[in-house]
Amino acid sequence: MKVGIVVPYSWSFWGGVQEHADHQARALRALGVEAKILMGHDPPGRLTHVLHPKEGRHARPPEYVLPVGRSVIVPANASLPNVILSPPAMMRMRRIFERERFDVVHVHEPLAAVLSAFALAVAECPLVATCHSAGERLAWYPIGKFLWGIVAERIDYRIAVSEAARESAEPYVGGPFEVIPNGVDLPEEANPGGRSGNVVFIGRNEPRKGLPVLLRAWPRVHAQTGARLRLVGADPLSVRWLARREGFALDGIDLLGGLYEEELTRELLEASLLVAPSLGGESFGMVLTRAFSCATPVVASDIEGYAAVAEHGETGILVPPGDAAALAEAMVALLTDEERRRRLGEAAREESEEYSWKRIAARLVEIYESLANRAPAARAAAR
Repeated sequence: MKVGIVVPYSWSFWGGVQEHADHQARALRALGVEAKILMGHDPPGRLTHVLHPKEGRHARPPEYVLPVGRSVIVPANASLPNVILSPPAMMRMRRIFERERFDVVHVHEPLAAVLSAFALAVAECPLVATCHSAGERLAWYPIGKFLWGIVAERIDYRIAVSEAARESAEPYVGGPFEVIPNGVDLPEEANPGGRSGNVVFIGRNEPRKGLPVLLRAWPRVHAQTGARLRLVGADPLSVRWLARREGFALDGIDLLGGLYEEELTRELLEASLLVAPSLGGESFGMVLTRAFSCATPVVASDIEGYAAVAEHGETGILVPPGDAAALAEAMVALLTDEERRRRLGEAAREESEEYSWKRIAARLVEIYESLANRAPAARAAAR
């Protein structure tokens, strides 16, 4: 079976949807499915530097990624995704469809401009769509429905990564949906004891990620525990500018920037806890389950996307979003209580089994096979 996975963003700038699709492709390939990803790529050079001043990963993508064009920054959902808007990219994708002749095309964020919507319009095979975003202010959903919402009628199977994502998407994409969460790769071993005492934050320096709240809370945590904060994913220069503008001290903070997957796994296996101070707009606690897989407990905001995967008191501590004092208190409590931290880490690792990519990929294959088997009969009936 051949499956084409369409992502409307750029490989060169990591994000939750890109990570999801990459793991999806690898998990499917491990099950014998010939999966390929169609998405943007911004190679190194002057043009990329002008269009994208933030840090990226510009090495050539793996062979199962088929780049179709450069991206541009378009504000959406309190974030700055790198999307592909050029007509040549659409034509490249059409040619790839003609050459590869996929049995199923799986489109992420189906109403996002412009690759996803175009894929729904031109693919000549069964279509699966996964919706990731959630929140009350998703302006691009009504815009997408107005401009090209009719193509959503071509979707044969709809998936949402969470109930929150389903509720946000259903008025615009239709239904019904199956909720299949974001997956996670499980390290073979993850010992919750003997950790470094460090705290890891994973995310870009964007308002909804709550980094200013964390930097406001950190001096107290560092003073009382001696822990170091390891910032992953946030561009170091942007963090320094934020600290200068807001008067935050960066004592005890390591600015790591983007990390490759193996490096991030190593950070989480060594860290005593993950902190996720997001203010909202998170449809699923993907960074939380990533920590769970490494037996690392969490201190996170009590928002819908995080509360859905993190039981308060069982895998970590949930605190009111935006409350720096509560965030600091929770981090200090875990860092100074090794027995409790170890117990939460063990529970987190057990919880992560539910989100194993091996398990999720097997369910996707079931969906693909049912659609591919139905397609010849449907085409015959249409003649």
